[in-house]
Amino acid sequence: MHSQIIQSLSGIPIAQWQSLLGGEQNPFLQYEFLSALEHHGCVSPSLGWQAHHVLHTDADRIIGMLPAYIKYNSYGELVFDWAWAEAYGRAGLHYYPKLVCAVPYTPASGPRLLASTETARAQLIQTLQQQVELHQLSSAHVLFTQEADNQAFANAGWLARLGCQFHWHNQGYANFDDFLQRLSSRKRKQIRKEREQAHSHGLVIERILGCDASNEQWQAMTRFYRSTFEEKNGLATLNLPFFLDIARSMGQQVLLILARRGDNYLAGALLFHNQHTLWGRHWGCDQNLPGLHFELCYYQGIEFAIENQLQTFEPGAQGEHKIARGFLPTATWSWHWIADPQFRRAISDYCQREQHAMRQYMQELQNHSPYRHEDNSTCSA
Repeated sequence: MHSQIIQSLSGIPIAQWQSLLGGEQNPFLQYEFLSALEHHGCVSPSLGWQAHHVLHTDADRIIGMLPAYIKYNSYGELVFDWAWAEAYGRAGLHYYPKLVCAVPYTPASGPRLLASTETARAQLIQTLQQQVELHQLSSAHVLFTQEADNQAFANAGWLARLGCQFHWHNQGYANFDDFLQRLSSRKRKQIRKEREQAHSHGLVIERILGCDASNEQWQAMTRFYRSTFEEKNGLATLNLPFFLDIARSMGQQVLLILARRGDNYLAGALLFHNQHTLWGRHWGCDQNLPGLHFELCYYQGIEFAIENQLQTFEPGAQGEHKIARGFLPTATWSWHWIADPQFRRAISDYCQREQHAMRQYMQELQNHSPYRHEDNSTCSA
């Protein structure tokens, strides 16, 4: 078996990449999604992302891989380690560059160690550690992992970090009204009021698969996406060529929810899905009318999930306001390998204390569940 570092997905045969995904249809791990980010300049060294994908091969056959990047900042990761970088600086050390295994700009949990055997998974982790030493990096980080990978990182002695998102779970609802009936009376009335408010503006709301969306609709969605980042003084790294590319190559997994008055589009949300999960990713508007954000980003998505028998709706990072709308606190995990022994001890202590505080926080949030009959399995840490 040989280890290789590939600095562009164009150097990897698409069939071999897809073969290791098996039946996993996570849209963010598709070759088409990750390669489009590279091809259209959404990830690049100038933005702090240098592709550094790890492959393990045996007789020219890929038997293990993970998408990874050498990072020169922490932008677009959404597992926040700015305080760690500041601490390194105060000690006269450099936190950047570091090695990150993640889907850029995407806080969606999924498989990261793409390998067919436990041995190959362990060897991928070992290669990450070796790359840190070889390139004199401060650390390696694997973000938004799934349970299947967590034990492998724990066995290798990596530091675990617990986070929290808010997810909706389909309890076999027949329709949106059936979902509402599971909520307390007060929350049910609140959601109905918000939906009535959103539909009182005389707008037409459309759900369109990415492959069926016109250039005009994608131009509108790109404008909305950029407006949100500009409003928050952020950096809009995705662009129209990227959106058009994934609409062509994987458009059945892309969903646009657009609101228009006449021929003028006023707001939109961009989502992705596979056979069991819906992910909300971006939203924006030219005119933020009352109730419109909740309708496009949450309620239309819940309806889509119920109609298509999807089990989970992950609307993105953060947002305690989602609880009142049916989204419950759910654990997320990331794993960290710190090269410097002193900082490793300090960060280990930090992560342990943070985990304790996060578990208390999630339990407190769970106490505010809007459901009349709660399913405790939807909240775990």
